[in-house]
Amino acid sequence: MTDLARQKKANELFERYEGNPILTPQIWPYAANAVMNPAAIRLDGETLLLVRVEDMRGFSHLTVARSKNGFTDWQIDKEPTMLADHSSQEERWGLEDPRIIWLEEQKQYAITYTSFSEGGPLVSLAITKNFRTFARLGGLLPPEDKDACLFPRRINGRFAMIHRPIVRGEAHMWMSFSPDLKHWGDHRLLIMTRHAYWDCHRVGLACQPVETEHGWLLFYHGVRSTTAGAIYRMGLALLDLHDPWKVLRRGDEWILGPREMYERVGDVGGVVFPTGVTTDMDKDLLHIYYGAADCTVAVATAKFSEVIDYILSCPEAMG
Repeated sequence: MTDLARQKKANELFERYEGNPILTPQIWPYAANAVMNPAAIRLDGETLLLVRVEDMRGFSHLTVARSKNGFTDWQIDKEPTMLADHSSQEERWGLEDPRIIWLEEQKQYAITYTSFSEGGPLVSLAITKNFRTFARLGGLLPPEDKDACLFPRRINGRFAMIHRPIVRGEAHMWMSFSPDLKHWGDHRLLIMTRHAYWDCHRVGLACQPVETEHGWLLFYHGVRSTTAGAIYRMGLALLDLHDPWKVLRRGDEWILGPREMYERVGDVGGVVFPTGVTTDMDKDLLHIYYGAADCTVAVATAKFSEVIDYILSCPEAMG
């Protein structure tokens, strides 16, 4: 496939839902300034979103919204589902941007999210069986760190997690390992920013990793700073199934970026920020749920097979 043909294919992979945005502050059951950046899973025949909600003070918490079809008729918890403990050092300034996986070994859902501590943002972990009660396991790594998600099972005997620390002012994606979900080490650089590309200033994990026969499908966000502000877009990579710190493929182009008015205008304009994906293999579909302009939640769909074909057509990763 030529570069031009692949760029055209990348631009056509995802179709935005015509009813976007699907969740807005105006339909929220209590006062909210913005709703955005939801984790997403399929549970009991429904789509469950764990949505970041910013209150009228500027602090965020997490609230569950459910839908039978993943597009309409959302049933939103009447009160916040996970509130921050503002008296604690770890959660003093709120909770943001969750990702969810089913942790097979524990037979529970694991939620990684960003806690805003007195020392800055850090990665925290909670587990739940029902999204009503949660066991908070606390911060996993020191600040400044965010955009994290566990893999759903151990890799070579250890738990693995992708995250995005700020090291020397640089914002690359890393992978770390743990024997027990508490002690983390063997930190490895995973995906770096690329000079002059659309993801030249920051990269970070978007949705939870998706296991396929070809490897772990990885959606990530990339940031390019311009004179008009930062632009947040989504890209794609493929990690080795058995050694996921090895990047097999990485797309040169973004596959979803701000285009519609609800993505361009908001509290932070020019932002497409995906944080959750659901798949329907029987229908060959995947749904990406994302925050639009830091104000609302939107969804885009793609053929799963076409996404796989695209990433397999991308250049092999170097090094």
